[in-house]
Amino acid sequence: MTPLIDVVFILMVFFMLASTFTEDRQIALDARRTAEAPTATPTLLLAVRPDGLMVAGRTVSPEAALKLLRERAAAEPALAVAVRPSPGVTLQDAVDAVDLARKAGVASVALAR
Repeated sequence: MTPLIDVVFILMVFFMLASTFTEDRQIALDARRTAEAPTATPTLLLAVRPDGLMVAGRTVSPEAALKLLRERAAAEPALAVAVRPSPGVTLQDAVDAVDLARKAGVASVALAR
């Protein structure tokens, strides 16, 4: 009976040490529906494409997008940004775009379809 208890104890220690104890981070996303009534809040579209970011119809680098979003957020404090990931874009690129908009000080960031 003793060897069986030893094996169970060793397995328990192994799984305790092999498991991860990190907490999953959650991101609050506001996916707007098309059926909602339009609001008076100025909205800027930030498209995430495989070849880069597109802000107001222009393809820009992340640094230029951050600068542009900061300028627009300073000029319009109620500015909302809609992040629209294109097909083929990784989830990390979309999350980076959301983080970029939040870093710029935008009042509201949402995902668009």
